[in-house]
Amino acid sequence: MSTTRRGQRAYIGSFTSEGGAGIAVASVDAETGALSVLHTTDAVPNPSYLALAPGGQVLYAVSETDDGAAAALSVADPARPPAPLGPPVPVRGAVPTHLALAAGCLLTANYGSGSVTALPVRDGGALAEPSAVLRHEGGGPVTDRQEGPHAHAVVPDPSGRWVLAVDLGTDSVWVYALGEPDARGGQDVRRAAVRTVDAPPRAHREARLRPGSGPRHLAFHPRGHRAYVVNELDSTVTVCRWDAASGALDALGEVRVLPDGTDVPNFPSEVVVSADGRFVWVANRGHDSVATLALDASGDTMTLVATTPCGGRWPRDLTLAPSGRHLYAANQRSGEVTWFDIDPATGVPTPGGSLAAPAASCVIFA
Repeated sequence: MSTTRRGQRAYIGSFTSEGGAGIAVASVDAETGALSVLHTTDAVPNPSYLALAPGGQVLYAVSETDDGAAAALSVADPARPPAPLGPPVPVRGAVPTHLALAAGCLLTANYGSGSVTALPVRDGGALAEPSAVLRHEGGGPVTDRQEGPHAHAVVPDPSGRWVLAVDLGTDSVWVYALGEPDARGGQDVRRAAVRTVDAPPRAHREARLRPGSGPRHLAFHPRGHRAYVVNELDSTVTVCRWDAASGALDALGEVRVLPDGTDVPNFPSEVVVSADGRFVWVANRGHDSVATLALDASGDTMTLVATTPCGGRWPRDLTLAPSGRHLYAANQRSGEVTWFDIDPATGVPTPGGSLAAPAASCVIFA
């Protein structure tokens, strides 16, 4: 019989407006990957995406509402539900869908208003009022989805010098510099990871992708030289060259994440890369599957290997366990989190089990 190792926890976000619990804390069985709920809290409306502070003592959540807010919660006491560190803080943007910690700030991607907000993190982990709201401009050819900017994700690059904001509405990835500029007008790399409320992220450049693709999320290769952008509107992944020295992102090619001949309406949601850089997984909403793609040694060539049923409907999020042995899908419309065992040779997931989680939207691990 397997046992759950002490201290292994997962956090599940869900839409309270759709009957979800809000934030659930679950234990993780290290051998089987099974989740068991320990605590829940509905202190944050629609906590659709979560992020954990280094050290694992503070949990952050977006509140995906029209008004838009972000919240900090203490998770220092594993015997108690997450405890809010003050009320949610307005992000001055509509419908925040994603968040990340970088350079002493919590950054949110605000889908409704097409902007990125920086909220300084106070000592102890609580959030201050926004120090900057960075607004995108533009649109795309899919008029019902791209009438204006729709920032969907914010992802720090592995060097700690930049943050990349993926915008579905503008068919582009906006690159922001972290840290203060030096006297020559460049970036002070030494200060890039230093917490400061005086130097919010600064606009650097816009990397344009193919019109109508609808980029949604992004993940980096473990070597940091490539980035993979999942496109919601045409079921593809774009392979990009990433240059951390100059903050430049350039598209190299694309691959579809559905088998040839598939014509079901499909809207990919998340992309995950294995720690060894051999595999990429994509969650397909509509096709309701997990696509497994193999990478070559360079990270440039991606090949679709298989699509595996996600075990539910509308997988909004996909997460790899820290061990790399299990993959988790948050199935929003069917209301569960499913987990899979990963074949180390092929990367193909096989079903392992599921946990009821109404309106599940994301899973992260401590």
